[in-house]
Amino acid sequence: MDEGYRIIHSPLERRISEDGIAIEVLIYRGEADEGWILEVVDHAGGSTVWEEVFPTDQAALDEVLATVRREGIGCFAQDEPDTLY
Repeated sequence: MDEGYRIIHSPLERRISEDGIAIEVLIYRGEADEGWILEVVDHAGGSTVWEEVFPTDQAALDEVLATVRREGIGCFAQDEPDTLY
């Protein structure tokens, strides 16, 4: 049986709620990959993924927490999905 590509999820993944807005913080990597991917999913299912890969899962979590402190959790809330051109 071929298990295919395995995704490893960080134990640091979490839900953050503030000012009536909730986001899911996803931190993951491929089993053979060295860097961690950071993704934030908003209440409507909109997704923000950082282009950079983080050396540790803690570095990824620190980045999202710093972004929430700096810009507010509302920066992740999307009323409408982004349109790609």
